[in-house]
Amino acid sequence: MFLEAILHQPYGSFAFPVDGHTLRVRIRTKRDDVEKVTLLHGDRYQLPEFDTPLELKKVASDLLYDYYSGDLYSPTRRIRYTFFIEKGNLAFWYGDLGFSTDRKMAGDFQYPFINEQDLFTTPEWAKKGIVYQIFPERFFNGNPANDPKEVEEWGEKPTPDNFFGGDLEGITQKLPYLKDLGVNVLYLTPIFQSPSNHKYNTTDYYTVDPHFGDLETVKELVREAHEQGIRVIFDAVFNHCGADFFAFRDVLEKGEKSPYKDWFYIHDFPIVTNPHPNYETFAVDVWTMPKLKTSNPEVRDYLLKVARYWIEEAGIDGWRLDVANEVDHDFWREFRKAVKEANPEALIIGEIWHDASPWLEGDQYDSVMNYLFREALCDFFAKGTIGVRTFDARLAKARMKYRDQANFCMFNLIDSHDTERFLTASNEKEERLRLAAFFQMTYLGMPMIYYGTEIGMTGENDPDCRRTFEWDEEKQNLDLREYYKRLIAIRLQHAPLTHGDFRTLLADDLRNLYLYSRSYQGETMIMALHVGGKEERVDVAVPQTWKSANDLLSGERIPVADGKVRLTLKGYQGVILRGQ
Repeated sequence: MFLEAILHQPYGSFAFPVDGHTLRVRIRTKRDDVEKVTLLHGDRYQLPEFDTPLELKKVASDLLYDYYSGDLYSPTRRIRYTFFIEKGNLAFWYGDLGFSTDRKMAGDFQYPFINEQDLFTTPEWAKKGIVYQIFPERFFNGNPANDPKEVEEWGEKPTPDNFFGGDLEGITQKLPYLKDLGVNVLYLTPIFQSPSNHKYNTTDYYTVDPHFGDLETVKELVREAHEQGIRVIFDAVFNHCGADFFAFRDVLEKGEKSPYKDWFYIHDFPIVTNPHPNYETFAVDVWTMPKLKTSNPEVRDYLLKVARYWIEEAGIDGWRLDVANEVDHDFWREFRKAVKEANPEALIIGEIWHDASPWLEGDQYDSVMNYLFREALCDFFAKGTIGVRTFDARLAKARMKYRDQANFCMFNLIDSHDTERFLTASNEKEERLRLAAFFQMTYLGMPMIYYGTEIGMTGENDPDCRRTFEWDEEKQNLDLREYYKRLIAIRLQHAPLTHGDFRTLLADDLRNLYLYSRSYQGETMIMALHVGGKEERVDVAVPQTWKSANDLLSGERIPVADGKVRLTLKGYQGVILRGQ
């Protein structure tokens, strides 16, 4: 038994409460190394001979490790526990003091008390969320009267600086399109006053950019979206502001005498903007985006009031947080309190492209934009640079980083305003995009569609990925859009796909087959993906209660024989099996 690989910690994603009396526990072992893991637990003040045994289940595997998990119930909420790990004739106790054949010498892990105030709760509605990201300037021009000067003809090539006239009225007018697609969450990139087309250099956090509309336009958009069952998420750019933001403009004018000089990270005076700013900025020397000092109480209070204002005044349903990992944790803790006080059901999503564990302990964000997910799907489906086993392992590793509350709220994107379009990454092989969409809609977390992906839009990295939406149906891929509609409808109609756990059933590199299941409240659904060109057959073990299986995508009915169904998968085909 490879003891060096075994790991547990009584906190973070290895031990977290899922309700007031239940602790979910995970332990990591070397892959395919142990045969059985049992957890013995009891009240912290109870003698060990009264402990309750719980056999843990293997819930995930990456390339190096297996992960076992189980839920232990505690009537007193005071928990002490020890693992008993077995392999053949070998058996060890594992506790806070390490490994031993003597339980007392191994010690106990402690979860002192499940306090209600420490529970990580996320909005229940998010589990059924279908997110649609819109770059407002490029979606639809609903009011030409508010267009910027020298607006380009719709459909021309995007550049870092040109404008096309997309606005909030355009989004409102196209809500029926989004409703028909099945979308129920809109995420809008920034809409506040700013001189750029992307609006990530904010001039006024309280004012809608006049080329997008005004406060009443926002209220109308949110009101009509809510009437159609669609929630609205705004983009919060609190890491930095724009050069025309009132506080920075005052510093430019008054230098050290400005009362706002401590709102920013200024190295010396007078202010220098080019060629190298003498103040900290977003990215490298982006002088138009000075970094805000959120440790300053005045800055913090200003931004927290902004966060509450748009929830209370316009009724938005949450925030996506730009460059979230470069803002201090204390600010985000206060931000969460302010947002949840304004609306306990508001959703908070951070933009983090790497391991986001420190921000997902329940005191800051609800979840993040799942770029770990996107990178795995791009490498597997779009580029084909990794096999099924590696793909499954990367997803498993990502899931095990986080508490399940966060996993179910992930924005599972495959492209965005900051990346090349997925179809472009796939060398415009539509079958690869279809498989990625299939997986998005059947995996745990919130599927996020970047505007136009559903109709086959292409585009290289920024600014090319920010093209205007193609509204001419003769130029849209209508079959692809119908495929998205079908997948979304299936997801929303079946609770295992929105609320269920995830289990890998088969990851076969040789045949390019990937099978997995989602289970919830006694119902299991099985998905099979074939990521190869030639036909493959596979026998799939199904629950004993199944008499036959129905593929929800094709409508085909498949008989069950000896507890199995035999699937014949065409190239690049996916099936969603539900028992009958």
